[in-house]
Amino acid sequence: FEPGGADGVEDEPWHVVTSPMIGTYYSAPSPGDAPFVHIGDEVEVGQVVGIVEAMKIMNEIISDRAGVVLEVMVENAQPVEYGSPLIRLGDQTDSLA
Repeated sequence: FEPGGADGVEDEPWHVVTSPMIGTYYSAPSPGDAPFVHIGDEVEVGQVVGIVEAMKIMNEIISDRAGVVLEVMVENAQPVEYGSPLIRLGDQTDSLA
């Protein structure tokens, strides 16, 4: 039994975008470009928030939730595993507080 979430209800006030595959995380479309997202940015559902390179193929990481970027949890060019946390999003109202 795990208190606070074992029933499938999210208790956390944030959402974490995770890596869908093993590869290398990139925060920008190419070296020298601005990152896809910064802390404090508002993100929409379907927005690209990073790239994971796997087998020389660049795979866009798409946010499945809207929110405000609270934390970028990985460094650029860092290896990631399936399910690795990449970006933590809060409610859009968090940016107004």
